[in-house]
Amino acid sequence: MATLEIKDLHVEIDGKEILKGVTLTINTNEIHAIMGPNGTGKSTLASAIMGHPKYEVTSGSITIDGEDVLEMEVDERAKAGLFLAMQYPSEITGVTNADFLRSGVNARREEGDEISLMKFIRELDSKMEFLEMDEDMATRYLNEGFSGGEKKRNEILQLMMLKPKFAILDEIDSGLDIDALKVVSKGINEMRGEGFGCLMITHYQRLLNYIEPDHVHIIMQGKIVKSGGPELAAKLESEGYDWVKEELGIDDETVGQEA
Repeated sequence: MATLEIKDLHVEIDGKEILKGVTLTINTNEIHAIMGPNGTGKSTLASAIMGHPKYEVTSGSITIDGEDVLEMEVDERAKAGLFLAMQYPSEITGVTNADFLRSGVNARREEGDEISLMKFIRELDSKMEFLEMDEDMATRYLNEGFSGGEKKRNEILQLMMLKPKFAILDEIDSGLDIDALKVVSKGINEMRGEGFGCLMITHYQRLLNYIEPDHVHIIMQGKIVKSGGPELAAKLESEGYDWVKEELGIDDETVGQEA
């Protein structure tokens, strides 16, 4: 079992504090969901974990099995087993999907132990069939001209090919119709197991209808203010966030100002 541990994390953007002391422990074989109103720090947490230069960690720590993630460059974090499925994946002209994926797979392997072309093709074909992706997706330029649903399926394809220890999925359900949501959820559920942990950032219960989380956390004002099981997400779906604000004495005017 591996452990991703975040302790008292404070993060600023352009001098403005967004995260104000986030503490969270994720083990492999666990799926965690983070929910919260817009602008409360959910995507900031994802970006800070992966080392986006715009986000400055002013205090706190992030470790994988005791190793200091904050001392790692972005590529080192990926090699250590972190993966981020972005809310808005970038388009890269001139680089095919297959070439990008093979480079990513080999980057996580030791020199001299690169995956053979035939093994890579067999595995890629199998995963694409599982995710109900057209064969030509492999030879198209990365995300170029992809629909929103194709981009999200492609993020899950990357997840399944790279096999990270920990995946951070930033609103992977955003903009998906019900059929695409089912396929994306199928891919994430296929990854569940002893060697995989996941942090899903979402606004909606509908994703959690297909991927049942072990833990649900509510973030407000840059902090995790409440944690529980799947029933917590169901309550949010039926009652919204007002009951959380009332229970914790949170001022409406300050929620959503953190960006």
